[in-house]
Amino acid sequence: MEDLEYLRDEINKIDKEMIELFEKRAKISRKVAEYKMENSMNILDKSREEEVIKANLKNLKDKSIKDEAKTFLKNVMEISRNIQKREFKQSSKNSEIKAKGQNSDAFKVGFQGVPASFSHEALIEYFGNKSEALNFESFKDVFEALKNGTIKYGVLPIENSSTGGIPQVYDLIGEYDFYIVGEKCIEVNHNLLGVKGASVCDIEEVYSHSQAFMQSSKFFEKHKNWRLIPYFNTARSAQYVSEQNVKSKAAIASKNAAKLYGLDIIEENINYNSNNYTRFIIMGKDIKSDKQCDKISILITLPHKPGTLCNILKYFHENNLNMTKIESRPIINKSWQYFFYIDFDGNIMNKDTRYALKGIEEESVYFKLLGNYKGDCF
Repeated sequence: MEDLEYLRDEINKIDKEMIELFEKRAKISRKVAEYKMENSMNILDKSREEEVIKANLKNLKDKSIKDEAKTFLKNVMEISRNIQKREFKQSSKNSEIKAKGQNSDAFKVGFQGVPASFSHEALIEYFGNKSEALNFESFKDVFEALKNGTIKYGVLPIENSSTGGIPQVYDLIGEYDFYIVGEKCIEVNHNLLGVKGASVCDIEEVYSHSQAFMQSSKFFEKHKNWRLIPYFNTARSAQYVSEQNVKSKAAIASKNAAKLYGLDIIEENINYNSNNYTRFIIMGKDIKSDKQCDKISILITLPHKPGTLCNILKYFHENNLNMTKIESRPIINKSWQYFFYIDFDGNIMNKDTRYALKGIEEESVYFKLLGNYKGDCF
């Protein structure tokens, strides 16, 4: 049997080689980020990552560790994405929020909230440094700005993997005549933030968006004496706590918000679901579609009688279309009647997809194609 110290020494040598290779890979990842920014490409390319993992697993000699190798490769991919995200943010650092009228060559994109909000992060990751970001007080303000031409696109949260859909945004989609032209999924990790020197023992009040409270509910079960106060959004909460500069007040927000507003991170990653993502949609005035689009969103209302929803669902089954989301929202002034928002995989250039859409439209009282765009969530 080989000596333990010898084996450890061998592992140390391998680790040294891995670190050297990791640095080389990180350097290339930064160059990839530069290319993606210059060409307005998304950070995540699911098909590319799947190809890389599949190709590397073929090179694996010891098939007994195939699952572990797959996990290893996925982690490497995630690290590369994080490096690229950092490059995207750095390139946009000096132009994140600009006064109206500046940078007239860039198109304007609106979001709800303040710098360091997750909406702002989604905007930066989707558009890179090609746009001028304008922040607004409410979701409705973003839609109004799109309506009057102040902005070309709006970035809005539509659903979270832990707490589901965001009703206000769904209702506004039904109210305004705009289209979904893209989407961006952002990993959401909530942190308990306080002023410099504050600790858990000092806290009496916590400010944040209601979604953040729900996504961190298990953490707050251990602190039932704290007052949870809903606020505009996570980043605004961090800004408010920073301005108040009182140890008894805390906020739930991102690490970026802590850095921007000069707060300490008292507790990290307090959301109960470690796989916590928020899906953001990109809204525009005109529908866009090309061969790369792989996701479709529609809005319908159905006759108020039994079996109508079943009639709609058959078109997905018969045409082998994968429905990824269905959300119902009440129609104002029509008791017990609903809008249905449906997402599914597909491209409107496909014959079977067009046939399904035609059938769904014929079965519906109201039908609108909300968009055909490139999906980002997985």
